Amino acid sequence: MTEINPDIVIVGSGVGGSAVAHQLAGSGARILILERGDFLPKEPQNSDADAVFIQSRYRTKDIWQDSEGCHFRPGQYYFVGGHTKFYGTAMFRFRERDFDENQLDDGISPGWPFSYDELEPYYTMAEELFGVRGQAGDDPTEPVRSGAYPHAAIPHEPIIANLANGLSRQGLHPFKMPSAIDFGTNGTCRRCGTCDAFACRFDAKGDAETKLLRPTLRHADVTLWKSAQVMRLIPDENGQRIVAAEVLRGGERLRVKAPLFILSAGAINSALILLRSKTHNMPEGLANRSGVVGRYLMNHHLTGLMGIWPFTHNKTRFPKTMSVNDFYNGLPGDPMARGNIQMLGNISGPMISSVFPQIPKVAANWLGRHSVDFLAMSEDPPNRESRVLALEDGGVQVSYRPRGIKEHDRFVNHVKKTLRQVGFPMVIRHRFGIESPSHQCGTVRMGYNPNKSALNDLCQAHSHPNLFVVDAGFFPSSAALNPALTVAAQALRVGANLRSRWRNDMLMN
Repeated sequence: MTEINPDIVIVGSGVGGSAVAHQLAGSGARILILERGDFLPKEPQNSDADAVFIQSRYRTKDIWQDSEGCHFRPGQYYFVGGHTKFYGTAMFRFRERDFDENQLDDGISPGWPFSYDELEPYYTMAEELFGVRGQAGDDPTEPVRSGAYPHAAIPHEPIIANLANGLSRQGLHPFKMPSAIDFGTNGTCRRCGTCDAFACRFDAKGDAETKLLRPTLRHADVTLWKSAQVMRLIPDENGQRIVAAEVLRGGERLRVKAPLFILSAGAINSALILLRSKTHNMPEGLANRSGVVGRYLMNHHLTGLMGIWPFTHNKTRFPKTMSVNDFYNGLPGDPMARGNIQMLGNISGPMISSVFPQIPKVAANWLGRHSVDFLAMSEDPPNRESRVLALEDGGVQVSYRPRGIKEHDRFVNHVKKTLRQVGFPMVIRHRFGIESPSHQCGTVRMGYNPNKSALNDLCQAHSHPNLFVVDAGFFPSSAALNPALTVAAQALRVGANLRSRWRNDMLMN
């Protein structure tokens, strides 16, 4: 490291880490990005449902355990670009009320240490960088915007258009879902039919690598180390400042020193790194004087719904063009049962078989051909006892204790009823659990009070001035919308602040 001698080390190349790097590139700071994974190979298996879901070709081989000691292989993907290599391209802004404290049946959704208005300019910047396509004005819950979407919305294919018309006839307000995809004239999207939960070998998906990291790496002062896993952070003798990261790379353990560290390894892994960095003086880990690190794990309540049309073959290639937020603030007469409805990517036979291996393949394939697929999403209120633990043997325990399950079930039942009214004679539901932590958040929460939070409003650790945690771990609450755009916006905000003061700030001294 004497040759690289970075000023800033960024741990993780997903949305948070890449967005911070984007803001800092060209500032004069020497930046080193450490990514535990490699580049995801571009190969035919990227869009092969059997390879992705049955063989789990790209999923980590790590084994975690739950609170009962049952082991499972989590839906974690370690590649340059992070989980966005497999995300469904949904890029929602949180609503204004999502930043305020809200009372729920099963707890309190706490307020954030800044308002929507403070984040709005960075939402706009993130939409531009990711090439988000959408249509303002149709969503009844849409927050205030300073401008239109940078690109026109992706048009509905026939079946989705008919569904939107059917929902409108019920008095609802379906709208064009904001999506980060290179679609349209001269675009790289081929409507291959495999997008949500698949990688894109044509670079059409607006992921962190394609839209943020690649342009950033063109700067001479930015370096990426792939296949470099950070095991722990090392503080100075006083425990005030982080002086190095211990990195496993090529079978060798290295110490990477720098004046400033940005931890963006994902909500679960960032918490694990902080917990594993414990010292004699800090036996509960770094940034954890409040005791919140690893706690308040949230993952959204997510239920997939398959509307079955027995006599109709669904030939839609890209279904994720519609969403419904009429129930975002509650059902009529039941304000606590609330959430977002959006389309899922096409569910195919192998995807069904991976969850229900007892179903014959011919039946699974038939269901996949004759289904139109939806996702009902509700807020997962924070619970202190919902947590991730770093075990002494190096293992990981996830004790997920979600709240708001009954409210989510009432919401899902209403969505099922709505889909039947649109014309589906059969609606099948499946609940997604923590084994697929695609919306993980809350484990290194931010807040005003250092006794109740780990970070301030700019994601700076209360107890370590040269440590920032910039991924969905900083979320005080989960809202009920996909987190990627909010992570990106806050990371751009943090990066802009650091860029403006990195040379003279006490962080660097």
